[in-house]
Amino acid sequence: MNKYITIILLALLATLSACTDDDSFSASTANTLTFSADTVTFDTLFSRVPTATRTFWVYNHSGDGIRCSSVRLENGNQTGYRVNVDGIYLGSAQGYQTNEIEIRDKDSIRVFVELTSPENHAKTPQLLEDNIVFTLKSGVQQKVNLRGYSWDADIIGMLEIRHDTTISAVDKPLIIQQGLRVDSGATLTVARGSTIYFGQRAGMDIYGRLVADGTAEKNVIFRGDRIDKMFDYLPYDRVPGQWQGIHFHTSSYENRLNYTDIHSAYNGVVCDSSSVERLKLQAYNTTIHNCQGYGLKETNCVVDLWNCQITNTLSDCAAFFGGGAMLRHCTIAQFYPFDANRGVALRFSNYDGDKDYPLYQFDVYNTLVTGYADDVVMGDFNKSTDATYMFSHCILRTIKPDTINEQQFRHVTFENVEDTAAITGAKHFRDIDADKQYYDFHLDSLSTAIDSAEVLPNGYSATDRDGRQRDSRPDIGAYEYHHDSSATPAALPRRRR
Repeated sequence: MNKYITIILLALLATLSACTDDDSFSASTANTLTFSADTVTFDTLFSRVPTATRTFWVYNHSGDGIRCSSVRLENGNQTGYRVNVDGIYLGSAQGYQTNEIEIRDKDSIRVFVELTSPENHAKTPQLLEDNIVFTLKSGVQQKVNLRGYSWDADIIGMLEIRHDTTISAVDKPLIIQQGLRVDSGATLTVARGSTIYFGQRAGMDIYGRLVADGTAEKNVIFRGDRIDKMFDYLPYDRVPGQWQGIHFHTSSYENRLNYTDIHSAYNGVVCDSSSVERLKLQAYNTTIHNCQGYGLKETNCVVDLWNCQITNTLSDCAAFFGGGAMLRHCTIAQFYPFDANRGVALRFSNYDGDKDYPLYQFDVYNTLVTGYADDVVMGDFNKSTDATYMFSHCILRTIKPDTINEQQFRHVTFENVEDTAAITGAKHFRDIDADKQYYDFHLDSLSTAIDSAEVLPNGYSATDRDGRQRDSRPDIGAYEYHHDSSATPAALPRRRR
């Protein structure tokens, strides 16, 4: 028994000795702290909108304990930064500081930083700086810099358009946090060069009419409101599902998107079933990219697409269930990187679920359809109703039919996915970088889409998605390879040419 008591006493002495060593604190100016970052950066943010939380670590590698007589936010509450040091919030009750913080040798503490910046009353983003000041017992001061660019914006919760209205969000960003609704009978016009930012749960519900009238130089942009980064290499603007997208309801007709950029939504554009005697949507020179649902979903209505890029979606990039559609000079590409169970690039059908919808017209000219998978084109039909379709001068990444029906496929190239030397899939484009979520769907110089389109009448092959002039041997897809001049696009008729 005495033997065990002796062992226990020796262990306690050793523990007390270790605690004594750890609890020794130095006031030498040679003993300082080490930080995991000397600057905490928030990039650009909207004023009055809280940021995500940034963190950094404070380490003590000095060889002895260090006491901080104070840790404070240098400018107090003047800049909008909020700081928590080792579980202690530096708020007004504490004078934006905390005292007597101890960091033992080989120990660390964590600091959390957020920012809700005040308005700066300027048209451009303004630098907003502060410092967290660590004052050691030795008198040494160490600082971690806080910096971000604050951008004033008009912030609206729910915006309801009851009468004809024009929105211009050119000089100052417009943020819609809850949603935008256009009532039946009203038209919302969005001026060229406008960018409208949406909160994650916000989208556009169109019961009336939407006109987005951009130009080649001044696109209209619809996007999410996160302008910071998820990682150093990945802005939130490249992450899908940042907002809810555009929904054209049954009562909505004659919508027009021209030189419009819609990206990083849940569903990019959804068109509900309506009368096929009226045009539902005209989309010219429009991009729909990087969606967590569909890019474009059309159900039993009439849509007219020209020079459109529809790319990278979890569900189908472009899906047409009945109705009528005309596609000219479009690029439809499925390189969605987040889920191998992604949809196809192009789907067309005469039913959706248990409902039949006649596909009375589906004409596709000079269009490039490709992607990662071996087959990204899906025509799916039942025999209960009509299904009429035609492809002319297109490149399709799909299985070539055993027998070519000239009424359905005219001068169509079926990508040979087994030929590794062929220019197929990603090889058509300038840059497909899934790691950084960066995609450039302009044609690469080796693409077989170059000089392979037919010249369409009425100026439909005159210009490309960027407003650049096409030459006398136009290229398949939305983009012409290496041309600089621009022309004004002409109107596109509904019916087959």
